Amino acid sequence: MTGPGSTGSGAAPDHGSGEAACPTDIGPAVTERETEAAELAALLARAADGDTGSFAELYDRTCARVYGMVLRVLRDPGFAEETTQEVYLQLWRTADAFDATRGSAVSWLMTLAHRRAVDRVRSEQSHSNREVVYESRNRGSEFDQVAEEVSGRLDRQAVIDCLGSLTPVQRESVSLAYYGGRTYREVATQLGVALPTIKTRIRDGLVRLRGCLGVEW
Repeated sequence: MTGPGSTGSGAAPDHGSGEAACPTDIGPAVTERETEAAELAALLARAADGDTGSFAELYDRTCARVYGMVLRVLRDPGFAEETTQEVYLQLWRTADAFDATRGSAVSWLMTLAHRRAVDRVRSEQSHSNREVVYESRNRGSEFDQVAEEVSGRLDRQAVIDCLGSLTPVQRESVSLAYYGGRTYREVATQLGVALPTIKTRIRDGLVRLRGCLGVEW
């Protein structure tokens, strides 16, 4: 049994002499890319001259691509958002360094973003390594030291009252560590958040907490 359009002999259908089996007209797609490249290069040039409107348009048209690439490197949405903002801050400051003869505006921007993301990975790894060494030498975390001092000077109710001055994410992390007796890593695992993020939340929360309590160090 033969299907629609079958020659019945198993041979490929004849599309005519010199005619390709699939369309090869990719002209519109190429033109579209070239048009976008020219537009983005123009926006970048105007941004280099201090045109904030052009910079805002450049951001709107490229930020999704930059964020996506940064997220693939960092694998943490919070860090990816921060790093993406850092990329555009760097772009605003160094837009005049773009050289259109060496590549497109998008390629240059993605190169900046990739370098920034890799630097962030290295920075977080270095910070994590220092924390491990610190904790192993001091038999406890920064939180344990602060909590011990607070417990020695102030009553439990005062601490509970001041927890209300923290942001929700800070309060959740500090409460798990302070009242639950959990380590940074245990808090991070329970909340499903990266360990460096938890450490930052707790550290910032403690700063605000001891300010509320009026503890001097």
